Amino acid sequence: MLDETFIKAFMAHRRTGDLFHKGDREAHEVFQVATISALLERVYDGRTTVGELAKHGDFGLGTFNALDGEMTVVDGVFYQCRSDGRAYIAEPSAETPFSVVMRFDPTVAIAIDEAMDYAALSHALDTAVPSRNVFYAVRVDGVFDRVKVRAVPRQEKPYRPISEIVHDQPVFEHTDIEGSFVGFRFPDYTVGLNAPGYHLHFVSADRSVGGHVLEFSTRKAEVDIDITSDFHMELPEAGDFMDAELVHDDNAAAIDAIEK
Repeated sequence: MLDETFIKAFMAHRRTGDLFHKGDREAHEVFQVATISALLERVYDGRTTVGELAKHGDFGLGTFNALDGEMTVVDGVFYQCRSDGRAYIAEPSAETPFSVVMRFDPTVAIAIDEAMDYAALSHALDTAVPSRNVFYAVRVDGVFDRVKVRAVPRQEKPYRPISEIVHDQPVFEHTDIEGSFVGFRFPDYTVGLNAPGYHLHFVSADRSVGGHVLEFSTRKAEVDIDITSDFHMELPEAGDFMDAELVHDDNAAAIDAIEK
């Protein structure tokens, strides 16, 4: 039933031709700072500020310098979900080594009123989407029976590999909580640039707690989806990024390990 709900919603929009934003509009793009493969190479410091990032989007996710928490951007507010499990409003001067934002303007809205977990949501979307080769921004608002999140603690130099850090990251489990998931589905061919598949961050409705989503379950939620084929990436022009070795045969496995 869940698959059918998603498929019908996408097909209805596909018939009317409004899945994508019209070409005569202002550019509707995913805007990314640096690459996720740089994080695998311990490039944990960047020079792009939250204030600068806000010029490009009101919705998104990422991290902060020294991996000091999970970035969650919703309704134009940038939250820093730190390793104490709490969500704080990020300072405009805070800097990011990796982040993704966009102007969220969804073209598909779907109501969910049955049991759903991370795997079911991913499967339903993958079954329904008109193409796996474009970019999907996904927002889920609901009451969650359970949400399991993580928040990487601030690191000190010399930096450890992120593959080691995630083994002792703080993990928090919330029950009967209302909130929002903010995230993207990136195509498989973007491995190394970003994490292929779904990447979701959470912030509670009262904006007090949040983090990177590991697991969840819900019985009632609203899903909004924004679809675009426009992608813009800005790379650092100085710092550790310039000398990092960013191409490895095992990038896909390494990214999958740190996302889960």
